[in-house]
Amino acid sequence: MLRIKGGALSLYETLRFILPVFLTATIFSFNIYSQQSVLLRFKYNKGDKYRILSKVHEDIKVNGIQSHHSEIVNRISVEVTETDSQERGIHSATFMTSENSTGKGSHTGRTFSWGEEYASIFTRDKYGEYVISDEYFMPVVRNVPVFPEEPVSPGDSWTAEGHEAHDLRRNFNIEKPYKVPFSARYTYIKDENASLPEKEERTLQVINVRYNLFFDSPTPEASDTFSDYPVTTMGYSNQTIWWDNEKGQIDHYTEEFRIIIETFSGIRFDFTGNAEAEVTEFNRIATDDAVNEVLEKVSDLGLEDVSVSKTEKGLTLSIENIQFLPDSAELTAAEKEKIEKLSQIIAAYPDNDILISGHTARIGTPESCQTLSEQRAESVADFLEKTGAKDKYHIFTQGLGARVPVAPNNTEEGRAKNRRVEITILDQ
Repeated sequence: MLRIKGGALSLYETLRFILPVFLTATIFSFNIYSQQSVLLRFKYNKGDKYRILSKVHEDIKVNGIQSHHSEIVNRISVEVTETDSQERGIHSATFMTSENSTGKGSHTGRTFSWGEEYASIFTRDKYGEYVISDEYFMPVVRNVPVFPEEPVSPGDSWTAEGHEAHDLRRNFNIEKPYKVPFSARYTYIKDENASLPEKEERTLQVINVRYNLFFDSPTPEASDTFSDYPVTTMGYSNQTIWWDNEKGQIDHYTEEFRIIIETFSGIRFDFTGNAEAEVTEFNRIATDDAVNEVLEKVSDLGLEDVSVSKTEKGLTLSIENIQFLPDSAELTAAEKEKIEKLSQIIAAYPDNDILISGHTARIGTPESCQTLSEQRAESVADFLEKTGAKDKYHIFTQGLGARVPVAPNNTEEGRAKNRRVEITILDQ
């Protein structure tokens, strides 16, 4: 699972990913009325690719005063690059988080900008335990769930010790992951039938995970350079996991949480909220066949000034010479019609997220070009969401100003090509 929290005044929110903690099962209580038991296991195959997308709604208080409300989207793309004879998988992952904040606790309706990316490589075994170097700070909470060696039945419980590992380099000059221990209690609640869109029925195992945090940090050594540091971390997490044992992976989860951090200087941060996440498998679509197929659809829809190409992140549709109302980021009626047609192509890839990139010609200052490119990407994203092709949690934006030209800026024809918006159907 995964949770990140965000906000300009917060510490925990910018640091905390929940994709669970280092656990070893220790205590069991068995249901004397056990149904058929099941051996819960992670399953890995070389080349497996999946995406985890979580949504967090969180209220942040500083010293007891409401600071802001945050709506955060966390996106992880993962590939299993190797497996071994002990059924472990080596994972190569990229983490990205994006946040929208408001001051009064209300919810923002905006789409999300593409945030900073973090790479991580780790090994995970069939029980769910991680092996990961201290050079990587993601994921922060490792190994939830971790399964016991024995089969379990609905009603069975087990406990496990774990820790969260936080990145406090920016805030406190702590150069290694900052580890907060906890003890988690698992309860296998029940089996639940679920239907896939293609009408295939499967059984999911519903598992509850609860843990409390209370940790007094060791005092930094006198030689360490710091202006402040966390003294006490406390709180709780109450998670429900829907586990797909046939696939050997989490299907989705929900969480309620409260985390409090008190620092040496007397600042108290309080984060309260809820989260949910989905896990989606997807195949690479940036292929020659896909490019030809989409080009044919572009032609059939009568779309002009739209090119299609394979890029590093996926399959990109470039809308060249895109038209906005004068001195604004508001789309003209003709461009809205064009994007509405493009939404038919995008809707054909329901499991892939969308990245919308704004570009400008080199006219004006770099700062004005950057701002305008961001605004125009957001304008296209907002309209695309209204078409129903994707909801706002699966559409991301970025502005690249005039930094990535595709033609010279010294001709009107070149400037028209550079004045574009690119819609990428993401592979990763």
